[in-house]
Amino acid sequence: MGGGAVANSGGNAAYTHLIDPNRKWYNNRRIIALNGWILLLLITSSTNGYDGSMMNGLQSIDQWRLYFGDPRGSMLGLLNAIQNIGCLAAYPFSPYVADGLGRRSSIFLGASIMCIATAIQTASQSVGMFIGARFLIGFGLTFAASAAPLLVTEIAYPSHRAALTSTYNSLWYSGAIVAAWTTFGTFKIDNTWSWRVPSALQGLPSIIQVALIWFCPESPRWLVSKGRHEQALKTLAYYHADGNAEDPLVKYEYEEIKAAIDLDREVAAKIGWKTLFSTRGNLKRMRIIIAIAFFSQWSGNGLVSYYLNRVFNTIGITDGTIQLLINGILQIWNLAWALAASFLCERIGRRVLFITSTIGMLIFFTLQTACSAVYANTGSKPAAHAVIAFIFLFYASYDIAFTPLIVSYTVEILPYQLRAKGFTVFNFAISLSLIFNQYVNPVALDTIGWKYYIVYCVWLAFELVFVYFFVIETKNRTLEETAALFDGDDVAEQLAGAAAGAVDEKDGHSSGSLHDDKIEAKA
Repeated sequence: MGGGAVANSGGNAAYTHLIDPNRKWYNNRRIIALNGWILLLLITSSTNGYDGSMMNGLQSIDQWRLYFGDPRGSMLGLLNAIQNIGCLAAYPFSPYVADGLGRRSSIFLGASIMCIATAIQTASQSVGMFIGARFLIGFGLTFAASAAPLLVTEIAYPSHRAALTSTYNSLWYSGAIVAAWTTFGTFKIDNTWSWRVPSALQGLPSIIQVALIWFCPESPRWLVSKGRHEQALKTLAYYHADGNAEDPLVKYEYEEIKAAIDLDREVAAKIGWKTLFSTRGNLKRMRIIIAIAFFSQWSGNGLVSYYLNRVFNTIGITDGTIQLLINGILQIWNLAWALAASFLCERIGRRVLFITSTIGMLIFFTLQTACSAVYANTGSKPAAHAVIAFIFLFYASYDIAFTPLIVSYTVEILPYQLRAKGFTVFNFAISLSLIFNQYVNPVALDTIGWKYYIVYCVWLAFELVFVYFFVIETKNRTLEETAALFDGDDVAEQLAGAAAGAVDEKDGHSSGSLHDDKIEAKA
């Protein structure tokens, strides 16, 4: 696919000329309310980010290390990896809950399990109890995290969808910030509450979700798939058009959803899970989805995200207070870059951000490796300080694509009937890559130190080649149009034509007038 991975972006999406320009996110009460519910869903990512940063911070707290026998090597790897092992255990069930019972039910189930698990983690009396609690946290997180981004992308106002869905994964760092500064604040407590307080706070987002999730709107796409058409139309009208079911945008969205689900159901009913790998279009999807899942964890970021103290030890920074302080500042830096990129993805484009991100990571991680080698050979303090600078620059590069886009890009390229299953494969791939990282990284760092970084330099070069040749541009398209990019222009035109034709019929206009508008917009 030599350089030809850029699909026709198609100019403006078919819905853009149907959007009321006076209906803004800040001046429309129902859109403000909708975005408030979306914020409730976004904090699922914060829970995940909190966990990673908390475990990073706990390794610098003497009370935690001594209480659990100063875990190192494979035991430390297990303490980190067990959460993702819990995730793996839930993946066979999560898509059926999200598709069968609904997005809200899946989030409620996951949040409830996490509330129980964090209570057990906080009360842990042994390393086995702590490990078991972290397994349950991962098990519950799968149900919530498999459904929350789907619901975000399926209820968001069309022109806000890309930014909000990209914000989902970016808010990983909001949880990471809270955890980093919580562990910094409890670091000096001279008893087990130095690590029990951070453990208890991990359950706060889940408690909020359990209390409020049933007030959040359900996905119109899920409602249509269950034959609840009237409720789906009412939901779209209430939040996207101030209750006007005759609004052209609402009618277009509704008809396009029906057309897409009918088309996807024909295929899914025949093949099921095999559909993910049975057509050329779906093979393209899965190639990208699985690749970016592994790239998101195997780019060198896992070293700092889970073993920052080990990285700092290799450059002579061993003071726990300094380690925790740098960790807290780094999480704020990451959130700023990730949120900025979230709101640029529709302007700049996903492909450009992915390529720019990978180039930056390759450059700065190579420089980090070189400076680590200089310190190892000479003990140079300027080289050690340069490593810290390059860690920050590496993360800025990582955050402009692999934080905001991996979830939103995965969700938007999957058609509705495959969205929950495809997203499960994505999460499964991430968990596998994390488990490998969390076991291997501490052992490798203890054994060969900075030389382990060379492996990631080579891997980042491979990532750049893959991203350049295979990542497809998807900006300025509806979910259905984006999914159809992989199946050919005829499918995209079929969905748009079905939606526009149905709207025209209801409006009493000549068949195909909106479809013609779309073709003109593309031109």
